[in-house]
Amino acid sequence: MRAVQFPALNQWSVVDVPDPTPAPGEVIVALRAAALNHRDVWIKAGQYAGVTFPCIPGSDGAGEVIAVGDTVDPAWLGREVVIYPALGWGEREQAQGPQFTILGLPRAGTLAEKIAIPAAQLAPKPAHLSWAEAAALPLAGLTAFRSVFSRANLQPGERILISGIGGGVALFALQFAVAAIAEVWVTSSSPEKIARAVALGAKGGFDYRDPAWATAALKAAGPFDVVVDSAGGEGFSRLIDVTASGGRVVFFGATRGDAALPVRKIYWRQISLLGSTMGSPADWAAMTKFVTTHRIRPVISEVLPLARAGEAFARMERGEQFGKIVLTIRG
Repeated sequence: MRAVQFPALNQWSVVDVPDPTPAPGEVIVALRAAALNHRDVWIKAGQYAGVTFPCIPGSDGAGEVIAVGDTVDPAWLGREVVIYPALGWGEREQAQGPQFTILGLPRAGTLAEKIAIPAAQLAPKPAHLSWAEAAALPLAGLTAFRSVFSRANLQPGERILISGIGGGVALFALQFAVAAIAEVWVTSSSPEKIARAVALGAKGGFDYRDPAWATAALKAAGPFDVVVDSAGGEGFSRLIDVTASGGRVVFFGATRGDAALPVRKIYWRQISLLGSTMGSPADWAAMTKFVTTHRIRPVISEVLPLARAGEAFARMERGEQFGKIVLTIRG
């Protein structure tokens, strides 16, 4: 089969590799589409823990079951599925256990024509989604759902601020919050991305490059009951400034590094800081049900064939996307 492979640091190629075979409890999925995440870019650059080369990246994928291993119900054959990318979550709903990994490292990922995956990782493809949309859903949708609902416990009518709109998780958080009848605001360095967020249901947005953006946000909208962030870094204290007393700040990344916390503001205003990572099987089931019930369609930035994976990585590295970048594989 054909697959994207990282043979060494900052190198990629589309190569022929042996077809996978299913172990007991596993199936083979012929992938129709797969989507990129920043995690794939970090693996390519050697900036992810436990990186080994060569590897087949990719955490997001959707396709058809074409073979089943021992102990797997043959009724799975022919089914259209989407893959849950959190492996070995563990027994505790509160947090992942020590065996937790994410599909695409160390296990071979979805940027390939076929993948062997435990049958327990499969869910039916939501019928209203195209193959590209289904492939765009798993990692970003799951991360957003756990952050917004399982961790921050967003309620209808609450005011939520989502930072750095344009990335996959932030856009899912926007779509989920709008569907939950919350009042949604965003930040971005791009007026065009803010305008597109408004078209998706946000009330407005703020340019985080402006030193006075927090003051403007409080005047126009705030304070916010919930703040969702993935950047951290120097700007994190501004997020505390716009959070309501008793509010919740949930974060699932630190692309700008660790933050110096304004501890006095946090304890005096009784603000909760909530870390969030991916999502449990219960989160996955709730998220796919939510997407189906509300007929949410992932925002797709671009669809390219597998052979043009290099272009897809380059665009993600430049931050050009608004939504998910998807690679078509079969059909």
